[in-house]
Amino acid sequence: MKTLILCLTAGLLTAACAPVEEGDTIPPSDGPGQCRADQYQRYVGRNRSELPPKPANETWRVTCTTCPVTMDYSPSRLNIFYEERTGIIREVKCG
Repeated sequence: MKTLILCLTAGLLTAACAPVEEGDTIPPSDGPGQCRADQYQRYVGRNRSELPPKPANETWRVTCTTCPVTMDYSPSRLNIFYEERTGIIREVKCG
């Protein structure tokens, strides 16, 4: 039984170390351009009341830095986090 477990473990470790083929590359991570976060960085440090209206066909989540949010990741969603007490925007990112 121990031999079987050792053989299975060795097989899994060998497979994990196998070289990656050229066609098996991992796609690049989603950058700030996918949700256009780079275009809204200028609002960091400003009051959330200064945000422009949400453009049509875009997904925004505007919430306070301490407010609960779902943990689902959406690379096309723009997240804008502000301080609840002051309304000052602290972070703009995709997700």
